[in-house]
Amino acid sequence: MVSAARLPLQYLAAFRATARSENVRAAAEQLHLTHSAVSQQIKSLEAQLGYPLFERQGRGIRLNAAGRALQNALERAWTELELGLRAASAASGSAMQSLNITCTPSFAQRWLIPRLGRWQAANPHIVLKLFTLQRVIDLEQEGFHLAVRQGVGPWPGLVNEVMMESRQIVVAAPALAQRLTGAPPAALADEPLLGDAEQWTQWFARCGLARRVLPSASFNDGGLLVQAAEAGMGVALVRELLSADALLDGRLVRLPGPALEGAVQRRYHIVYPPALKDEPALRTLCRWLHEEMARSARQLQGLEA
Repeated sequence: MVSAARLPLQYLAAFRATARSENVRAAAEQLHLTHSAVSQQIKSLEAQLGYPLFERQGRGIRLNAAGRALQNALERAWTELELGLRAASAASGSAMQSLNITCTPSFAQRWLIPRLGRWQAANPHIVLKLFTLQRVIDLEQEGFHLAVRQGVGPWPGLVNEVMMESRQIVVAAPALAQRLTGAPPAALADEPLLGDAEQWTQWFARCGLARRVLPSASFNDGGLLVQAAEAGMGVALVRELLSADALLDGRLVRLPGPALEGAVQRRYHIVYPPALKDEPALRTLCRWLHEEMARSARQLQGLEA
């Protein structure tokens, strides 16, 4: 068996990048190398090991059983190596730290970005690299330290911290809200409604009304829905957290009526790999996110008082 100490690190880096995508060209672009250089490093690694790591299928490749086993071990080792480098950086006291985080575009635009100034002021030595994605990704496979997700949870293989449940509330732009002042919930059925038809039906049912709702517009992104309400397009049933700043600034007004709450699929969670649970920069970010969520909750409660 070949000792790990005898394997060149660049061979392992080339294998790791190729294994993730099962595509040599994509790995070469990621590593800023030529296709032939990555291909040669993989062949050299296989030659030193004495067995293949990929199945060649025409012009494509796929990991074989040996390749999958090596990839799994290498990802764990890479995480430990990154932790070691981060600890060394912190111990030196001279280098910046960075965290790769991901969340949905709506959460980033409507809640996180407006608060990042406070983060920078309090933590100038920790750089956040923010990526917005609609899909759920494998954090370790794609090189992320933390994600903010909304849903039922928990997610297998990740530490899960519940932050807040975001209720659904009815809002409108100030001019429209003023016109509807004192109107009963039934009057909303005659207004342009924005959002999900099923959720509107639930809201009217909570008001004791049976209504078949056909919204004038719906959106696949909660941030766009809040923006449409701000623009005066109609009455919207939105996530309270995403509309928090607009409510506090007076760009939106909450209309009377019940909030849709208690649905676990609307909870916000912080998730991250277990290997990072004691990493100082990540713990700092988690504490800050919880504190900011608590601040938002207090501000929203103040609007109801």
